Amino acid sequence: MKSFDQMFARTPGSAPLGTWIMSASHLITEATGHAGFDWAVLDMEHTPIDLSTLVHLLQANLGSPMLPIVRVPWNDTVMIKRVLDVGALTLLVPFVQNAEEAAAAVAATRYPPEGVRGMAAMGRASKFGTVANHFVHANTQVSVIVQIETPTALANLESIAAVPGVDALFLGPGDLSGAMGLPGQVGHPSVAAAMEDAARRARAVGMRIGTVMGTVEQVAHFRSAGYDFVGLASDLGLYMRACTGALKQLRETAPTIQGNY
Repeated sequence: MKSFDQMFARTPGSAPLGTWIMSASHLITEATGHAGFDWAVLDMEHTPIDLSTLVHLLQANLGSPMLPIVRVPWNDTVMIKRVLDVGALTLLVPFVQNAEEAAAAVAATRYPPEGVRGMAAMGRASKFGTVANHFVHANTQVSVIVQIETPTALANLESIAAVPGVDALFLGPGDLSGAMGLPGQVGHPSVAAAMEDAARRARAVGMRIGTVMGTVEQVAHFRSAGYDFVGLASDLGLYMRACTGALKQLRETAPTIQGNY
């Protein structure tokens, strides 16, 4: 069973909860796994995470059951190959607009004859050549999540979901809000309605769908709206919220100190 499927097996009857790793910190990644998140996106699109850093983050995550989902910077065959070679098994591919782009993403994750992934016998993916028949079995172990971020992609949801090898869809609310002319307004009724409709359509065709939101209340709403896995903010977002909240509380309640010093 794929790691992505195993995550749902561990959380029967509930939508697995995740977050985003933006800090590029192996310690924060390790701590996030032990905090109890079911999954986390190791984000190579909008953070300083490069291939070397990614290896450290994957290693740091080994001690917890949290599923690492690697978001590649772009739907690029070479980058996907390199990310897989360092041991990633579940990929999130951004800005997929149609079935053709989804098929290209899947092909990049498969060794021939099913795809176009280049073969390397010695690497972390094959445990440095110690996995027997790695090239034969690897194709069945990789999961592909494609990210829908525009009205065009939403219009093509069913055809994208029908592409063999696509394991799940992921709604990106930030970019979707911008593409709808409402940049940053992820809670706008029009954005929410589009996301809720996407969940209904994905469920109708039997495809898992996920998203990420900034607050507990938003996460709860979209879980109830039918999203199969939902992320809460990011490591840096949660950290900054805690810091600014604590400082605000302390400064508002601090006693007035009299005297000169």
